[in-house]
Amino acid sequence: MRWLAVASFVVGAQLAHANGRAPQTISIYPQPGDPQTLFLGTTFGFLVSHDEGCTFNWMCEQNIGYGGVWDPTYAIGSDGTIFATTFDGLRISRDGGCTFTTATADLPVTDPTRIADIWIDALDIGPTGEVWVGTAETGHTNDIFVSLDNGVSFQSRCMLSPEIWWKSVKVAPSNPAQVYITGYQVAGTPVAYLYRTTNGGMMWTPSPLANVMYASTPVLRVKAVDPIDPNVVFMVSEGANPPTGDRLYRSSDGGTTWTEVLATPSSIHDVVIRDAQRIMIATQVKGATSVMGGPAFESSDGGRTFTQLSNVPLLACLAKRADGVLFGCGANWDPDFKAVARSNDGVAWEKVWRFVEIAGALKCPEGTVQHDTCDVTLWDCPTCQTDLKRQFGAKGPACGPVTPDTSQPPPKKGCCDGSGAQSSVMWLFVGAWFLTRRRRRARASSDSAA
Repeated sequence: MRWLAVASFVVGAQLAHANGRAPQTISIYPQPGDPQTLFLGTTFGFLVSHDEGCTFNWMCEQNIGYGGVWDPTYAIGSDGTIFATTFDGLRISRDGGCTFTTATADLPVTDPTRIADIWIDALDIGPTGEVWVGTAETGHTNDIFVSLDNGVSFQSRCMLSPEIWWKSVKVAPSNPAQVYITGYQVAGTPVAYLYRTTNGGMMWTPSPLANVMYASTPVLRVKAVDPIDPNVVFMVSEGANPPTGDRLYRSSDGGTTWTEVLATPSSIHDVVIRDAQRIMIATQVKGATSVMGGPAFESSDGGRTFTQLSNVPLLACLAKRADGVLFGCGANWDPDFKAVARSNDGVAWEKVWRFVEIAGALKCPEGTVQHDTCDVTLWDCPTCQTDLKRQFGAKGPACGPVTPDTSQPPPKKGCCDGSGAQSSVMWLFVGAWFLTRRRRRARASSDSAA
């Protein structure tokens, strides 16, 4: 039945709205302090649910401020503020997703604390609300910044470099002053870096990174810090397990020494620490026109060893809510039929949501990009025939116990979960896929190489 899933990706390629990829859920973010609210990253935009995944409403890429094959890293504040990394700065929404603005865009271009109009690739929010970012712009002196006022203003943490792209930042959940950052030198001989601060960025200590293996482009990303012990940290070396896999490293001394604990055949996307002993990993298989979930792994000894899980969804993403409930991104079609799934124990997974249940575009006032472009033009445009509502065959939410849905997207007519589209529309999608592949942004290609 795998060919049916592949067919569905081809037919749905236009859904990404000019990024040339098939629809897939790729990241999920429970809102801190609000167990009902979930945010969902996809290959075709961002969605929000305020009823634990029953009703998801869509924000298009144009509203958020990005395009191409770029997938923003998001962070959600306890007050619901949305932060998104883009090639043109840190985008922020304080009204639930109706409008996004670029952080510090009002500052003069000569202001050293202005982070607008440059590539933000690293983002995290500390346990007491500090917003940390790192820049990764070619021809720019990059730096690490922190905001103490929920993203209104930013202060340098004195890691300026014209040669290093900062790729990740991660704050220890138990100590907001302990922060890890990674970057790599793009000029001359490529070099990877990891630094740690224990005083909020006033002083940084480099990690020797002994015994760490790299790909030809040495990109490291800190994926998780233990919620109790800030010195236990997990780091991924991207592409270091050829041809397309990653290597996961664990440190118990704040990054002074590293031990390899897992080599995966695919890209490690999320490392979720469930408790002192149980840790789960979600991976992604990335292609030119698709992103799919890969094998999942679990540790029962604090992350020292991992085993591959069977009989679980192909988890492209994984997140833990404050009460311990897990949410993951499964395959919307074969074999999971769960675009979003949940589990209380990491073993048994129940379907939460599928694409056919999308409730619609997020409703916002006229004059906003979300209303005028996302809702009116891209979501429900009867004269367009390629709007998202018809492509998905959207029927709206299906809350509560759901009868197993084993429907497949017909290869010759219909699209995604719907059955009403005609075969001519399918060929329009395929043609659009070829066109959109030629329009990818050069900087997105540069990041893929990175």
